[in-house]
Amino acid sequence: MTEQHKKSSVAALTMAAIGIVYGDIGTSPLYTLKTIFDPDHGLVLNEANLQGIISLIFWGLTMIVSLKYVTLVLRANNRGEGGVMALMALALNSVSKAAPRWHVPLLVLGVIGATMFYGDSVITPAISVLGAIEGLEVAAPGLEQYIVPLTIVVLVSLYSVQHLGTAGIGRWFGPVMLLWFTALAVMGVINIVAAPQILYALNPVHAFHFILENRMIAFVALGAVVLAFTGAEALYADMGHFGKKPIRMAWFLIVFPALALNYLGQGALLLTHPEAVSNPFFNQLGAWSVYPLVVLSTAAAVIASQATISGTFSMTKQAIALGLLPRMRINHTSATEIGQIYIPAVNWLQLVVVLMAVVGFGSSDKLAGAYGIAVTATMLATTVLTFFVIRYRWHLPLWVCLLATGFFITIDVLLFSASTLKLFHGGWFPLLLAIILFTVMMTWKRGRELVFSNLQRHAIPLEEFMSSLFVAPPTRVYGTAIFLRGESDGVPHALLHNLSHNKVLHERVVFFTVHIIEEPYVPLDEQVKVTDLGHQCYQVNVYYGFKDEPDVPKVLQQCECLGLPFEMMETSFFIARQTVISAPDKGMAPWREHLFVAMSRNARGAADYYQIPPNRVIELGTQVEI
Repeated sequence: MTEQHKKSSVAALTMAAIGIVYGDIGTSPLYTLKTIFDPDHGLVLNEANLQGIISLIFWGLTMIVSLKYVTLVLRANNRGEGGVMALMALALNSVSKAAPRWHVPLLVLGVIGATMFYGDSVITPAISVLGAIEGLEVAAPGLEQYIVPLTIVVLVSLYSVQHLGTAGIGRWFGPVMLLWFTALAVMGVINIVAAPQILYALNPVHAFHFILENRMIAFVALGAVVLAFTGAEALYADMGHFGKKPIRMAWFLIVFPALALNYLGQGALLLTHPEAVSNPFFNQLGAWSVYPLVVLSTAAAVIASQATISGTFSMTKQAIALGLLPRMRINHTSATEIGQIYIPAVNWLQLVVVLMAVVGFGSSDKLAGAYGIAVTATMLATTVLTFFVIRYRWHLPLWVCLLATGFFITIDVLLFSASTLKLFHGGWFPLLLAIILFTVMMTWKRGRELVFSNLQRHAIPLEEFMSSLFVAPPTRVYGTAIFLRGESDGVPHALLHNLSHNKVLHERVVFFTVHIIEEPYVPLDEQVKVTDLGHQCYQVNVYYGFKDEPDVPKVLQQCECLGLPFEMMETSFFIARQTVISAPDKGMAPWREHLFVAMSRNARGAADYYQIPPNRVIELGTQVEI
């Protein structure tokens, strides 16, 4: 690759990152200052408080986003992949030998972080689109009654086109968001010129003075200040799509300067026009600009929402691969981009919950209380997981690890504590979502463990079975039979059923086992291993990362290079379809067992999930008690 081509690729990825990665944090100026100075919070709007708040936002962006995420956390990647799920897998891998006692606590922490990310991804579309359309109130107060209906129309339209993918419209995300950040910066500069004294807020002394002077009110205000940092997790989660360099360049060259200038500009506006506090964002340029800003901010809000929706699809796919959720139908929306997926069940469930949030809360101010807890909980989980990665993966000295993450943990705990004050003013919403999702995930994981344990107890060792089978071999018939086999060492139930009912064995028998490892990807040349068991019987082990795309036909093509060719029209796949039955006095609490059974019955079939041609599949039923 030429130097010129490398530069153009980085530039293109940087532009794409501006559009997709920074949509969430980029729309925060719509509602942050309006929420902070909400009369319900009791914070008086005066110059000292304003300087303190703007100083807190500026230095928060510097420490939390620039230092913590862009500088430190982006280094803690799992083979180039980021996000709380990838980080959890990396942390679990890191402690598996060095400190196995931490395995369960880190798993639970990672799942909590993931469920909070789901809460964030529900609130982001609701608060962003509401915040954008609320600009109509500024232009014409009589339009207030149409804000919620218009928000619902925009959101339903957005979720309805998800199955088409973002390949077509995605190319416009970068330019639209670049225009958005340019507008933020220009509006900021115009207002700073009118009241340059706001630049004193760049001195962190104002932030400390504000906290010391206001104490409890300042602590309450922190729960709203955190709105300026929402979306920081997204830049880490999207690292696999763009790489560290474009994400860092987009932040330091475009996003951070634009956000800093706009928050300073809104502060300057409030110094000279305190009456604009009802909606400082839409009052920045006067009445003439409101309608254009509503259009531009709605476009930016839709892009921010799209990023979190896509992130939810990716997170769900990772959770399925890691055994935390049942298999679901996953559609690919792009022939060239493997990361662009659509999960119908998740899409419509998320839309229902987002609409409940919009209708239930009714305004961005009220939703802001719900936002803080979800964001800060995910931030805290990420920081703790990062500690275990740099300690047990990078083997840095303990004092360095404590110093590197302890500072950020202190900030995260402070912000999370301030957000919990909003527990009864919307904070319960993401917590309720997180509790439901946590219960579902842990029930599915525990249920699969019980099924696996049951199968292992009744498993017949494969080697002993093969030895006894060929003492007096059954009749062998033409063709190849592939038996999907779990990671337990037993004989597949489908083979036992076939021998019992049909009294025959195919001339070539392949035992096929899929292993999911705690890495995002497995190199192509390491994915397949073939073992010859004798008597024309083979064991094929396939290794996938949690972001790899399971594709059995593709694996069979790889087997040909290993001396095991397949002719698809002569190959049959035998799969045991497990019917899980809840047994009394066993396993989990009865309600959890019934929940697991319901999920198991509605889970996507193995043949469908592994992309096995349906006309080559033979399913045989088996019952498993838990």
